[in-house]
Amino acid sequence: MAYQKVTTTSYGQRLKKSGSNVGTGFVMVILATILLFWNEGRTVKTTKMLKQAQKECVELGDIATVNSDMNGKMVHASGLAKTDEVLTDGAFGLSLNAIRLSRSVEYYQWKENTKTETHDKVGGGEETITTYTYTKEWCLFTQDSNSFEDPEYRGIDNTVVSTIDSDSWSAEKVAFGAYDLPRGLISQINNSQPLNVELAPSVVDTYNKQVLKVRKTASEEGYVHVNGNVVYLGRDANMPEVGDVRITFSYVPAEGDVSILAKVNGNTFEEYTAKNGKTLLVLTEGTVSMEEMFATEKANNKMLCWVLRILGILILFMGFKNIFDILVKLLKVLPFLANIASLGTGLVSGAIALAWGFIVIAIAWLFYRPLTAILLLAIVGAVIWFIGKKSKEKAAAAPAAAPTEPQA
Repeated sequence: MAYQKVTTTSYGQRLKKSGSNVGTGFVMVILATILLFWNEGRTVKTTKMLKQAQKECVELGDIATVNSDMNGKMVHASGLAKTDEVLTDGAFGLSLNAIRLSRSVEYYQWKENTKTETHDKVGGGEETITTYTYTKEWCLFTQDSNSFEDPEYRGIDNTVVSTIDSDSWSAEKVAFGAYDLPRGLISQINNSQPLNVELAPSVVDTYNKQVLKVRKTASEEGYVHVNGNVVYLGRDANMPEVGDVRITFSYVPAEGDVSILAKVNGNTFEEYTAKNGKTLLVLTEGTVSMEEMFATEKANNKMLCWVLRILGILILFMGFKNIFDILVKLLKVLPFLANIASLGTGLVSGAIALAWGFIVIAIAWLFYRPLTAILLLAIVGAVIWFIGKKSKEKAAAAPAAAPTEPQA
């Protein structure tokens, strides 16, 4: 059964809180303005950097030997990335020749879920009803039942049979023909695959004893189950119990074809830095041409630009909504009037946010790409002038309506 907690906020307290929200709203408007302006600059600078990099980029060619003539140049290359390193997960006694070895841990526990509803009261007050429900779920982090709100669930046994951290290990040295890949490129190799696990009897025995100790049972029943890339600590993976632990293993193979865009530095690579200070260091799995890689980077830059534009305008909307919220709260003595005002301030906030956002973007364009901005403004001005002129001509050409004489 759900547990509910009801709190009441007076009209005065709501006004006080709304007053502080005005300050928060102004801060959000300022931050969103900075974000929108910065984003336009970031987009333009990245576009220029990619254009410069692509113009300077050359094919590295055969990577079987280090070509000293290519030192310091921006290059594109494709080839086999390979490591001889053996990565080890000491907690489970696993060793594997791989570029990366990872384990992800989940805990089956009671989890607190909350749902909040608010209701206006006549006189301007507010009633908040918070509903707490509890479900058994797989969680990425351990849940502390001592902080649960419902007294019936607070302190309920939520002990896990083993606390194991999710972790990842990466090879320090990955060869790319005669070259070595830097960490910035190694970290971009993400073609993870499930790792079929085989645990040594000693590891199984260690975790089995650990589970038996936590469960406080003398049973010698096996509590460690391995199925493919999953190690399960508990009685039955198909019928999980509170406290069971599920560990999933994956790895990036020790070798695989990759393509890179980078600057040659001796027998390794580093970031390419354009004249405007923007950098480029990119790895893509598989054999991908220079043109395809640059096209992808340009598309990613454009997508990020629009994502940040939308985010900035949404923050502006929330900021203006907070600023105007005090007007709504003043009318909360009569909830139906406040609801009308809330709708109105929402529409006004949306309109102002869009206008403000477009103005900031336009100013940023004038700052970062003045020629394009001036051209667009000229086109918009010409369109407005043309529409206005046609409207006046149409109005002047329209015959004046003759008065109608009443019939006898």
